[in-house]
Amino acid sequence: MPLGKQIFFAGVAASGGGAIVYYLVQKMFSRAAYYQLALEQLHSHPEALEALGTPLNVHYLRLTDKYNFVDIADAKLKIPVSGPKSEGHLYVSSSRDAPFKRWNLQEVFLELKDGQQIPLFKPSRDNDEVKKERR
Repeated sequence: MPLGKQIFFAGVAASGGGAIVYYLVQKMFSRAAYYQLALEQLHSHPEALEALGTPLNVHYLRLTDKYNFVDIADAKLKIPVSGPKSEGHLYVSSSRDAPFKRWNLQEVFLELKDGQQIPLFKPSRDNDEVKKERR
C-alpha cells in the first residue's frame, strides 16, 4: 500500500479513536455524583429555571477549560447550560473527606451570559445535615 494511503488511514483511525475517548470522558463526568447533584440543584431552583427557560439543555464540558478540575477529594466544574431564554454556566464545587466516601456539594451557582449570578446551593454552617450527599 502506498505511504500516502497508510498515512491517510492512520489519521482516520486516530481521529476516530480520539472521538471515542472524548465521548467516554464526557459520559464519565455526566455520571459522577458531583455532576448529578449539581444538576439536581439546577432543576429544583425556580429562579434559575425562570432565567434560562425550559426545557433545559446541558452541554458537554470544555475539557480544555482550566476551571474544570477533579481529583480524589475535590471537584470543580463549569457546566454549560442553556434554555430558550438564556444560557450560561453552572459552577460546581464539591469535596469528600476520603476516597470512596460521599461527595458533598460546597457551592453551586448559575452564571448567565449577561453576568448575573444565581446562587443555587451553599451548605449551612449550622447544620451539616443540609449538605447534599451521594456516592
